[in-house]
Amino acid sequence: MKVSLIPEKCIACGLCQTYSTVFDYHDNGIVRFADSDALVAEFPDNDLATLTAVKNCPTKALTL
Repeated sequence: MKVSLIPEKCIACGLCQTYSTVFDYHDNGIVRFADSDALVAEFPDNDLATLTAVKNCPTKALTL
C-alpha cells in the first residue's frame, strides 16, 4: 500500500506514532516517516499497524 502524508493537515496529536513505528515527528511536531523525509512511502499490504494509523488520523493527514 502507498501511504501519503499531508503535513498541512497534521495537528501533531500523536496517534499515528502510537499505532505504528513507521511514523515520527519533525521538531515542530508535524508527522513524517521515521526513515525518510519523503511525503509518500510504500508498505506491505499486510502492515495492519500502519493501516490502523492511517484510518485513525483525525485530520486525514495520512492517506492511502
